[in-house]
Amino acid sequence: MLSFDEEVVPVKQVAGLNAVALNTGAAHKVEVESTYTMAAAGNGRIRVEDKSIINCSADVNQLVPFKYKWAWEKYLAGCANHWMPQEINMSADIALWKNPNGLTADERLLVKRNLGFFSTADSLAANNIVLGTYRHITNPECRQYLLRQAFEEAIHTHAYQYIVESLGLDDGEIFNMYHEVSSIRDKDEFLLPFIDTLTNPHFKTGTPEADQNLLKSLIVFACIMEGMFFYVGFVQILALGRQNKMTGAAEQYQYILRDESMHLNFGVDLINQIKMENPHLWTPAFREEVRGLIQKGVELEYRYAEDTMPRGILGLNAGMFKEYLRFIANRRCQQIGVDILYPGASNPFPWMAEMIDLKKEKNFFETRVTEYQTGGALSWD
Repeated sequence: MLSFDEEVVPVKQVAGLNAVALNTGAAHKVEVESTYTMAAAGNGRIRVEDKSIINCSADVNQLVPFKYKWAWEKYLAGCANHWMPQEINMSADIALWKNPNGLTADERLLVKRNLGFFSTADSLAANNIVLGTYRHITNPECRQYLLRQAFEEAIHTHAYQYIVESLGLDDGEIFNMYHEVSSIRDKDEFLLPFIDTLTNPHFKTGTPEADQNLLKSLIVFACIMEGMFFYVGFVQILALGRQNKMTGAAEQYQYILRDESMHLNFGVDLINQIKMENPHLWTPAFREEVRGLIQKGVELEYRYAEDTMPRGILGLNAGMFKEYLRFIANRRCQQIGVDILYPGASNPFPWMAEMIDLKKEKNFFETRVTEYQTGGALSWD
């Protein structure tokens, strides 16, 4: 039985990586107290102007009236985009993987390193939402989307497990790769302090320093983790699919990329709304700190590109990813309103533009939602 009187367990070292060991009862107590305090604060009906993204005293249990219709619309779009991994036929991938001449050694390394990173990355993202971000966002329509996002992260983790199981890979090798491969471990260790910030049960917003720490963590997860750390892997697996290799895995990755594009867009809207409502947080020093974090993200993801692709394959090479990551980094900077880092950087993978170009994203989701919802076959033309 849970006891709400137990002490909160402090941050500990777990399996060589920093992780927050939350006491379930204590964490629940924090959330329950927060919720009831907000409920008690509003004696009348909620007005739109009572709502805000953070530090709001309006009752978070009252979904309407909507203030942030963009959040509700993204929730609806996420629900319409629902898919499940087992809907996708993996028979061609299984035959190709079992064929000794089906893939080169470099292509097999690329697939396994991809699964090694992604298989735990989406679990990190889900834990960050459920144990951290959700508690500090005080708007119900935004929380509604976060619940959907957390479920989608679970689907993604399921998808990687499904691929590993289908191919008969050593699950111990794949799921422990984030401990054993330095380029994967370094990305996770970069993220963990920002997870620790939000999941620490003693962390509370309401001061400029705490609110900046929240905003910084949101930027790291939207713009660097989901908006950068996933993109080398997406390009690599989708490139295999374009060459009619690992088409089942590639189809799943495309569905995952569509989800992550929505996660990124929601995160950017959330960040910009917090900035708008709390302009005192967006100081020149803070903006430079953000640019430094994005630059560090580029460096870490490029090391991962080199590690997964030591030699050129699929018409790709690690050098192309350096330019691509600089291009992506500039887009992330522009989306949240900081100066770009790499003037003149261009996209060496124009075939990816349909899935990441902001000018096309709304149309992309609107026109492809039926195909996506039913898990129909995709064309790699």
